[in-house]
Amino acid sequence: MASKGRRFKTVVVEGHEILIGKGDVENDELTFDVAAPEDFWLHVAGGVAGSHVVVRNPEKLERLPPAVVERAAELAAWHSKARDRARVEVHVCRVSDVRKRRGAPAGEVELRRWERVRVSGKAGSSVPPAGVL
Repeated sequence: MASKGRRFKTVVVEGHEILIGKGDVENDELTFDVAAPEDFWLHVAGGVAGSHVVVRNPEKLERLPPAVVERAAELAAWHSKARDRARVEVHVCRVSDVRKRRGAPAGEVELRRWERVRVSGKAGSSVPPAGVL
């Protein structure tokens, strides 16, 4: 389910709300103003430009279900410049582990700690993953 006309795209996977930034300023707003410290944050690794993806965690789970992490990572890959790669590495961490360096441009962040998830890219595909418009 897309969020046409809203500041963030929204997808629900297994009852977990996933928010996707639409640009640098919206990425900062999503990460630092909308997301809670216990929410999960995802972004394509390697300095590749892309959307910040936040998985809401109101129940303060230690870990998200693997299917939710995989879907959120696929969305991060799709909403990045790595979308055409066969395999995409995505960083996953708590929002509390995301920091903004003083003077950094909008959308640029630093991570204190993270895990890596690898997902299949959509190489050659012009169709977004299910639920993304």
